[in-house]
Amino acid sequence: MKQTENCSKNPENQECNSQVESFAKVIHGLQVGHLTDRVIQRSKRMVLDALGVGLLGTSTEVFHKASGYSKIHSMDFDDTWHPATHPSGAVLPVLMALSEALPPSPKYSGLDLLLAFNVGIEVQGRLLCFSKEACDIPKRFHPPSVVGTLGSAAAASKFFGLSVTECQEALAIAVSHAGAPMANAATQTKPLHMGNAARHGLEAAFLAMLGLQGNKRILDSETGFGAFYANYSPKVLPDLDSHTWLLEKQDVAFKRFPAHLATHWVADTAASVRRHLVTDKAPLPIDRIERIVLRIPDVQYVNRPLPKSEHEARHSFQYVACVMLLDGVITVPAFHKRQIDRPQVRELLGKVELEHPRDNLPNFNTLYCEMSVALKDGAVFTERSDTFYGHWRKPLSQKDLQEKFRANSCRTLSCHAVERLIEIVENLEDLEDCSVLTTLLKETSPPKIASKSIQHLTVPSYNLSYGLTTSK
Repeated sequence: MKQTENCSKNPENQECNSQVESFAKVIHGLQVGHLTDRVIQRSKRMVLDALGVGLLGTSTEVFHKASGYSKIHSMDFDDTWHPATHPSGAVLPVLMALSEALPPSPKYSGLDLLLAFNVGIEVQGRLLCFSKEACDIPKRFHPPSVVGTLGSAAAASKFFGLSVTECQEALAIAVSHAGAPMANAATQTKPLHMGNAARHGLEAAFLAMLGLQGNKRILDSETGFGAFYANYSPKVLPDLDSHTWLLEKQDVAFKRFPAHLATHWVADTAASVRRHLVTDKAPLPIDRIERIVLRIPDVQYVNRPLPKSEHEARHSFQYVACVMLLDGVITVPAFHKRQIDRPQVRELLGKVELEHPRDNLPNFNTLYCEMSVALKDGAVFTERSDTFYGHWRKPLSQKDLQEKFRANSCRTLSCHAVERLIEIVENLEDLEDCSVLTTLLKETSPPKIASKSIQHLTVPSYNLSYGLTTSK
């Protein structure tokens, strides 16, 4: 840390190693042999989930509006990490596109893809560790648009085999492409953040290959990458000899339905409360409910008492609580406009109150949800969730992760392609040519199958995320 401070005070001192150089050496130097079994297994789960979420994203209104420009991350259903970001969405689409676009010789193997993928994930995690602010749910900048852009640049640089100097330039260029405000959360613009992060990172790597130069100390400065985060405190990365992957120590969370991660605590809590109120013979007694209290962190952009659109509903503690109480499950169609406008839902929403206990901080690693439902006869039912199913402390089983993939991809791909992709990703480290993945992604489903509903996706822990950026 002392070295970093001295370097920032003497930016012209060429004897000081900059943060960009530190990152570039790690990006360039990490090799397949550095991958551990745990990192490979965890990243394969991330790859499978991201592929399925991307395929589901191609059916959204946002995707169709933007498809003439680019293919984007259009569902809030992909993996989430701590500190908060969606790590896979900005990285995997780039690698899929490159595996298809680059010349067939030399071939890029599954291990090549896994290495570049993990380099992109690693860079994002290391950058997020440079700020205490980044540990909490964001308030100013959407993290995938910030660290995701640099993760994309890092993954592309590794896949291209760029030199240390070129990796430095790619990161420096990517910083000028990074950043999108949280004000566009819960709008149709938010999905553009991930798509642009993938595209801009790839563009930064291409420009670095062409010799474009940037500030070689842009990661050291508060006016550089530090402009995105308060309390910015960059740290030199460990040497390759002592390098430990962040994914080795910190797994990701997989969503079970397409909404903000914090709403998954609410969903699990509401499911527990519902068991006190609903029987096989009687539905939810809406007319007997006097008030519903949610004790959750103070996260303003997920506080939406009366959501009007699917994107607002995905960012509403209140809506997720009411739908789970009413239906007992949360499916992808639950966020369609006709479901949001149901009279029973609107009546329940009018009974919801939020409380923000001081010990309930907006942090994906520590937050909790407590719900109390008070009836008019004086009865009160209270439940609490500290860890939802799908969180890194309570991971989705491989079976449920595969079922999520099937549900997300079955309307787009043939049954053969779906099952073959599961098999290939399961053994990705043994794949000789990763372009096989993009070939299977083009094996579309017949119209009669593609039009089928996926109402069966009812496990109250799923979440579909973002469309793939596969344009060349």
